[in-house]
Amino acid sequence: MFRWILVGWMFVISAIAYLDRVNLSIAGRAIEEEFHFSDIQLGYILSAFVLGYALFQAPGGRIADRFGPRLVLSLGVVWWAVFTVLITLLSIQLTALLTTLIAIRFALGIGEAVVYPSSNCVVSAWIPSTERGIANGIIFAGVGFGAGVTPRLIVYFLEHGGWRASFWASATIGLAAGAIWFFLARDRPRQHPWVSPQELAYIEAGLPREDPKLGPAKLKWRVIFSNRDVLAVGFSYFCFGYTAYIFLSWFFIYLNKVRGLDLKSSSYYSMLPFLAMALGSTLGGWLSDAITKKHGKKIGRCRLASIAVAFAALFVALGTQVESARVASFVLAAGAGTLYIAQSSFWSVSADIGKSSAGSVSGVINMGAQFGGALTSSLTPWIAKEFGWSASFLVASALCLAGSLTWLLVDPDRGER
Repeated sequence: MFRWILVGWMFVISAIAYLDRVNLSIAGRAIEEEFHFSDIQLGYILSAFVLGYALFQAPGGRIADRFGPRLVLSLGVVWWAVFTVLITLLSIQLTALLTTLIAIRFALGIGEAVVYPSSNCVVSAWIPSTERGIANGIIFAGVGFGAGVTPRLIVYFLEHGGWRASFWASATIGLAAGAIWFFLARDRPRQHPWVSPQELAYIEAGLPREDPKLGPAKLKWRVIFSNRDVLAVGFSYFCFGYTAYIFLSWFFIYLNKVRGLDLKSSSYYSMLPFLAMALGSTLGGWLSDAITKKHGKKIGRCRLASIAVAFAALFVALGTQVESARVASFVLAAGAGTLYIAQSSFWSVSADIGKSSAGSVSGVINMGAQFGGALTSSLTPWIAKEFGWSASFLVASALCLAGSLTWLLVDPDRGER
């Protein structure tokens, strides 16, 4: 059925989006050496991307609602390619080099901000409510897959062509995927000539009811920002994002510089959390749909997410206590995997709450995760310097516990009663 082709290609775009953002953390040591940056300065550069990404989540969601995910995602991919390539043109002789690199990464974050709000517009328009868990699970498995293959891919280019070659490769792959997306996608099932009448009827029958008072109108910002469920899910996603970005920004460097693994071993072991994310995301989506069909959204989406994030807190804390770098990699990977079991719940619930404003609502919620990511990108090396790397992971564990408890306040059916 055609809706799953779109979901599958969103998996590909999701993977490429994380290739474009994680490549800097893998190439970070080579960039530090060439430009004479410290870990803390690299942290500022990593945070700049996440800050731009966070600040433009809500506007990016509104743009996706307004112009549709087909056009917005296609233009977004071109934007990523341009700013990915711009980094390769910098040199040590450039005045204000650090500031320029921060500005480029901030702009790259702005462009990538449209990715997941746009994907949620696709889910909201194309996927019946009972299938949204597995659809989001597949899409966000791209996060783990993209971040998982990035270390080996970037290390290959580092060894054979230098870090600049890896950035050119990232841009080229993204442009190819964006062109295919523009050819394949339409904003709504009725607009696509390849959708059968049977699939169209099935999709439309399974979409949540619009609020009869609002109809398909876009929700006002004050309505979104005052919604208690949006605020609760957004805070939990902040905690989620803080923890996820330790893996996305610092895990390779942690294994290489702190745990003492060589470059090749680090590239292999740093894949583990991301492969666990891909598996956890897909498994979580399937579990969420299965439980939701039997027990409703509050159990299938919210309780499942709460339990998963609580287990992530446990594994992240335990990983700091393991002496062997290789064993610690597996324990911390278990933390990343259980964290991502909750991933589809965040996006399924935001689509259910937002309906025709799914892009805007998910943008606001995802803004929470990205503020968490921006904080951890800069705060992690500072905590590590002052208190040790174990303290950095324990802070993430504590936030996971807070995010787990916050899910108990959410009721995704509140607006339909």
